[in-house]
Amino acid sequence: MIDIYEKITELYDKRREVEMGGGDDKIIKQHEKGKLTARERIDLLVDEGTFVELNPFISHRCTDFGLDQVEGPGDGVVTGYGKVNGRDIFLFSQDFTVFGGALGEMHAKKIANVMDLAAKNGAPFVGLNDSGGARIQEGVGSLDGYGQIFYRNSIYSGVIPQISVIMGPCAGGAVYSPAITDFVFMVEKTSQMFITGPKVIETVTGEKISSEDLGGAKVHNTISGNAHFKAATEEEVLKEVRRLLSYLPQNYNEKPNRVEFNEKDDYRPELAEIVPIEATRPYDVRKVIEQVVDQDSFMEVQKDFARNIVIGLARIRGEVVGLICNQPKFLAGGLDIDSSDKSARFIRFCDSFNIPLITFEDVTGFFPGIKQEHGGIIRHGAKMLYAYSEATVPKLTVILRKAFGGAYVALNSKSIGADIVYAWPNSEVAVMGPEGAANIIFAREIANSDNPEETRQRKIAEYRDKFANPYVAASKGMIDDVIDPRETRIKIIQALEMLRNKKDSRPSKKHGNIPL
Repeated sequence: MIDIYEKITELYDKRREVEMGGGDDKIIKQHEKGKLTARERIDLLVDEGTFVELNPFISHRCTDFGLDQVEGPGDGVVTGYGKVNGRDIFLFSQDFTVFGGALGEMHAKKIANVMDLAAKNGAPFVGLNDSGGARIQEGVGSLDGYGQIFYRNSIYSGVIPQISVIMGPCAGGAVYSPAITDFVFMVEKTSQMFITGPKVIETVTGEKISSEDLGGAKVHNTISGNAHFKAATEEEVLKEVRRLLSYLPQNYNEKPNRVEFNEKDDYRPELAEIVPIEATRPYDVRKVIEQVVDQDSFMEVQKDFARNIVIGLARIRGEVVGLICNQPKFLAGGLDIDSSDKSARFIRFCDSFNIPLITFEDVTGFFPGIKQEHGGIIRHGAKMLYAYSEATVPKLTVILRKAFGGAYVALNSKSIGADIVYAWPNSEVAVMGPEGAANIIFAREIANSDNPEETRQRKIAEYRDKFANPYVAASKGMIDDVIDPRETRIKIIQALEMLRNKKDSRPSKKHGNIPL
């Protein structure tokens, strides 16, 4: 007679089979590639002992092309929930040892199910991607599975934070799920993303390129901007995912967690020396950030892409903020197509999840050139303007040095909804720089002068004295105050405290039409 203990033993035997994935040989091959297994990755991501697996016994239903003779434990993906830093997350981790992690009907069903649970429970969703793409043997069933996931990525965007971690190949339609999520992490040398692989490209266009050069971590973090973070190992990447989650709220109804902050003097004398008084001298805006935010709290996003703007998350007196900062070290801090895209999406993310926005402005304008104009700088620059205008979170701007032309307007000016705008006393706020303005306004006078260069320099100085300073804008209410640079952190703390209970809304509508 069979008793309950035999059934329990059978349960554990079946569970062990599932946990072994594709078996010892395939696990060894995974390790030889410098990659962890799906379950090892989960163990590194979540707090110890907190992971609860869902649907472990799901298997494929395909009987074509010999698949009815092939076992596929868990159908190539592990799904479930756990805790990171003591807070709930939901996740999937694709198992490359089973069908190469390829997505089929039931594989997708598992992912869709756990995504729905994440949304219902208002918790972040993390996808650990390591897949050969669609399971060809299942045909359109695989494609429909991708569609189910893409749909959820889209409708849950702005509802819960979504993070994608690329830990192996991610090809074809599979890349569109990460592209919709809020942040994408990649591992150097072992992860790739591309629509069509090197062999297809060579066949169609004759171009030869390696997988890494086509869609590796370096490419997507520096050239395409499709990824936001990279690290040398899977362990480092997952540690950074945990760090990012510490800055984020669980969902759109919450504010980010405040952490304990040790009281210190917020007066920062170093700020008076960091930004050169000469408008053309470069400096690293990160040094300004370091002086304003809590020590070691700045987590830069897309560090190596569009380096003329610096964005990221940080804390000020324990409160999470989002930073958008011109970087004069590159392109003189001017705005171009890539920096506009980079900042606009980050602004919208912060607004979605109740993270106040702080802008450090030192901008010469939108970057000129035929390539930029033909590439659509008008449309791309408008994205940033739209994103700032749409955002209802607390919005602060500090003009560090230059604020010229349309870029001044687009970078969270009072006219597009900034709550508070501060300016340093050395700042220049004008339609354009004094040199360009003088050359246009006084062109005839300079040309007819006995000493044109002397006259030009005199007119530049005259324009600078009259217009290129913060006091004209302040007199018109476009700047709330001109502040001592050394008191910047103090002023920001005061403004954030004042705006803590800010409530703002936009006209009722289905949704706007951002210029994409």
